[in-house]
This record gives sequence, structure tokens and C-alpha cells, in this order.
Amino acid sequence: MAAQDGPILIIGTERSGSNLLRLVLDAHSRIAVPHPPHFLRYLSGIPYDGDVDAMVDDAMRLLRHHIHPWPHVIDRAAVTRAAGPSLFGVVSAIYDQYRVAEGAARWGCKSTFMVEHVDEVLAGLPHARFLWLVRDPRDVAASAKRAVFGPCHPYRMAERWTAEQELARAALERWGPSVVHLVRYEDLVSAPEREIRAICDFVGEAFEPAMLAHHLGGHARMTASLSASWRTAGDPITTARIGAHRRGLTDRERRQVESVAARAMETLRYPFDPASRAEPAPGQFGVALRGLAVRLAVEARSLRTDRNHFRRWRRDATVHRLRRRARPGRVRVPAGESR
Repeated sequence: MAAQDGPILIIGTERSGSNLLRLVLDAHSRIAVPHPPHFLRYLSGIPYDGDVDAMVDDAMRLLRHHIHPWPHVIDRAAVTRAAGPSLFGVVSAIYDQYRVAEGAARWGCKSTFMVEHVDEVLAGLPHARFLWLVRDPRDVAASAKRAVFGPCHPYRMAERWTAEQELARAALERWGPSVVHLVRYEDLVSAPEREIRAICDFVGEAFEPAMLAHHLGGHARMTASLSASWRTAGDPITTARIGAHRRGLTDRERRQVESVAARAMETLRYPFDPASRAEPAPGQFGVALRGLAVRLAVEARSLRTDRNHFRRWRRDATVHRLRRRARPGRVRVPAGESR
């Protein structure tokens, strides 16, 4: 694989504008970026012991129950023939088949959880490039309170954000700016052409004006139609959601987020109230109870508004079955999830 055809992976934390960046990249004539089934997120803790057939079977099950159906049928036999010996080798074969179906030269992945697998990706595909997308953690937490994905409690979301920024920074320090490129959401929406041109330079592609009109494409309209959590995917690039925490978080929630994320916020140039460092950590029971209450409200809204609500439940049930089938005590559950 030539360097200019290596995959492009968006890493960081969900609710940071990854659908926006995915669709911007997908609007490029040479790049195909489907909505991710989060293969490694859900399958990497299962002990396959090198059984490629089992990996392909489970990946195809996830794809069948994906909450954002792909427009192309993936050939299981072709995946098995093309797959490398690792789980990421299977994932790469699936994405490459999608790329061919789209008529693109390279594929991209917007599963931000791949921040946990940078070394693994580069071991298999050394020409891969990573876009570290970061957004103000208070806005991430405010968005998560309304979304069906991830922890609803701002304190828990701040813990995830902090851990994932530390992983991304470690990847940048280990592999350097020629492999990992930092993209600030606030800069992307404030000066989109400048930032998208910089991204194109980083990945070795020519800038295309269509990238500034991603919302006009069919993929953006499909994404926006499936879930209230993705509704903005069909909107043009806007600064309207910068500072969303001012409306979406209480003062106490804001202080809780800042107390967890202060160090990373300082490094990434997000101003915060220094007094928040002294904010006491909330009790686990209170966090769990409040998180459950918000989750129930979010699920009730999803039941009324989301076209993919039951697909998400089926996906979650599929993941649960796959993990239960694994040998007891050997499944590694990703950070932020319960067994």
C-alpha cells in the first residue's frame, strides 16, 4: 500500500464532532468513511487466540446489527481471504471492501475508541494516519447528557475524555506529528477551509471544495435521519455549538468536569475556573443514580424519535451475547462500560 493510500482514523472522544469530520472526509472523491460498527471497541476483549474465522463471524454479526446500516453488502468469504491474522486485520479487510464498493482510493474510520489501538493499527498498516479530534470537555459532557451513546453523567464523561486525551497525546509523542495530527473542534468549525486544508496536507490529499458542503451529500442526510443524537450531521458547518455547556450543564456539573479534566484542559488550551480543582468528587451512588435517571429520559426520547432505536438495542444484545460466550473472566471490558 502506498503512503498516500493509507487509512485515515479519527481518534479522541465521542461527542467531539467526529460525525462532522467523518462526513467532511467522506465528501472527498478519494476517501470513503462509513459510520463505524466499532469492531475493536466491542470485540477486542474477546480471546480469539488467532481464530480468524471466529473473528470474521463476530465482526459480520456486528455489521448485520449495525445501528447505521452500510449501503454495500460485505462478502464474508472475501473478508476471510483478505484478513490478516489479527482482529484489526479483519476490520481492515471489511473497510477495504467498503472502499472498493465506494470507488475510493483509501478508507477512513471514525471510531474514536481506536485511540486505544494506535500501535496495533500501525503494526499492520504503517501508512495509517490519525486525526486526533479534541473538543472542550464541558461541551462533550453537555452533548453526552442528551445522547444515547456513552455515559450520560458529566463526571463519568469527563473521566473518559481525560483518559482518551492522555492516550492520544501519548500516541502523538510516540509517533510524531507526521502520523498523528491534532484537530481542535473549535478551530474546525470557526475556520473550516483553513483547517480542512491543513488536514488534507497532513493526509496527503488535495483539498476539494465539496468537503465544505458535506451536509449536502446523501450520507449526511441518512445519518441525520436515523437518530436525534446525529441530527446535526445534516447541518452546514457552524460555530453554534461552541460553548454548549453554558446551556447544557449546571454550575456544579461544570465544576465536576473541570475538576477531572483540568490538567488536560490546560495542556489543550481550554480555559477553566482554577477553583474547580477543589470541587469534591461526587459519590458513586449519586453518580449512578443521576446517570440512570438521565439515561431513562434519553432512552424515552430515543424511543419516540430515533429510527434506529431497536437496532441499537439489538446491537447491544449482540455484544452482550458475544462477550458472555467468551471464556469466563477473560473478557476485557473497555473503559466506561459495565459487564
